[in-house]
Amino acid sequence: MVGRKSEKAIIESLLKSQKSEFLAVTGRRRVGKTYLIDTLLGDYYCFSMTGIQNAKTSAQLVNFGIKLSDYTNVSCSPKDWQEAFHQLKIYLRKLDKEKKQVIFIDELPWIATARSGFVQMLAHFWNDYLSKQDNFILVICGSATSWITQKIINDKGGLHNRVSEIIHLYPFSISETNDFLKSKGLHFTNQEITRIYMALGGIPFYLDKLNKGESFAAAVKRICFSKSGILRNEYDNLYKALFNNASLHEKIVDILAQNTTGLSRNTILKALAMKSSGSYQRAIDELVVSDFIIETSPFGKRKRDSLYRLIDEFSIFYHHFMKQNNKFNPGYWQQKVASQSYKIWAGYAFESFCYRHIKEIKKVLGISGVYTEVSRLNVTTSGEVKGFQIDLIIDRKDDTINLCEIKFYASKFTIDKKYYEALIEKRQRFITYTKTRKQVFLTFITNHGLHANKYADEIVDAEISLEEIMSN
Repeated sequence: MVGRKSEKAIIESLLKSQKSEFLAVTGRRRVGKTYLIDTLLGDYYCFSMTGIQNAKTSAQLVNFGIKLSDYTNVSCSPKDWQEAFHQLKIYLRKLDKEKKQVIFIDELPWIATARSGFVQMLAHFWNDYLSKQDNFILVICGSATSWITQKIINDKGGLHNRVSEIIHLYPFSISETNDFLKSKGLHFTNQEITRIYMALGGIPFYLDKLNKGESFAAAVKRICFSKSGILRNEYDNLYKALFNNASLHEKIVDILAQNTTGLSRNTILKALAMKSSGSYQRAIDELVVSDFIIETSPFGKRKRDSLYRLIDEFSIFYHHFMKQNNKFNPGYWQQKVASQSYKIWAGYAFESFCYRHIKEIKKVLGISGVYTEVSRLNVTTSGEVKGFQIDLIIDRKDDTINLCEIKFYASKFTIDKKYYEALIEKRQRFITYTKTRKQVFLTFITNHGLHANKYADEIVDAEISLEEIMSN
């Protein structure tokens, strides 16, 4: 298994525990949750089942009965969840008490249908039986992160404070993506890996579809732009599998996909032509907790001025390219990958890439242990103030600010005299506008590096290369 070091450590500690434990695993669709649990705990399963999407309680109960019958070799047809968990308890009592026994319930939000009583019976099952033993691990899992957080982890009823450990599985970093591809015998250049990452993200299921001998362009054409492509219809199912009434989530993502710098709450509401409501706030919160969008505050602003930015790579790629090609015209992708629109997308995607890899960037800068706040700043021209934009600002508690210029080019980036003078002016405008007294360092983050010349030597305080991000 590639990466997942902290997750492995958590599971190993549960296996060593002298009491029963309750583990909740969350993360977006296709991120590898089930694979993680199967790989690390599969040898300890005494019962496992997976919920059925969009199925009624009766179908979920039949599924439970079939799964339990597989373990007991006895027919099981519970009429409700109280009887289902009672029959499960009868079976568990017969198992070896000297061995760790894992009960795995996958896609739990699909099982807990409205008014089914599943969550209440699960709580009773844990409180009345499992928690009083010392050899069980109850594992629940689901892509609907917000549902599990609200209904299980933060439950105010019978499951209040019952979860022992929480694993939220994030997409692979670029370094983990590189390791994953190498484990499959795929050897891409760092530039190709980054292009793949910017299009597909660090999602193991997507990355697993790449083949040997393919370039980035050829691989994306096959899996995204062919009629038999495995990701051809992925977006249609992505949000519907995670959220109830996903149309509002999809509309928010659609609006954010059209903006490269993030939008305020009021701007999104205006684009939706709706007033602030509980359903809107719930959708925004669910998109944040499920790793599709991030909430950031412009430099020097308060939380109420937050901007929401789409960060999910595949969603961004879909809206820029796949959505326009719903008829899958031959030659479309080859034309796009050589176009100006591709270059514009790549610049935006690399900026999002940097936001996702702030931890690695801080490590390269040697400030891993320094508290920082990350933001951007876009000042529009008004009155005597001349507009300017800062791609990424790392505001440090050691009285220092890194103003980051992010450049994704086909070759090394050159700072000429004109751009050198523009950078000096931008830095001074930032200092004047923000009235900061901190030391301001100009930092360049590039995929191919900078050409060494007198202008770069004079103006650039720190340079971060793609290779350095990938090695941290």
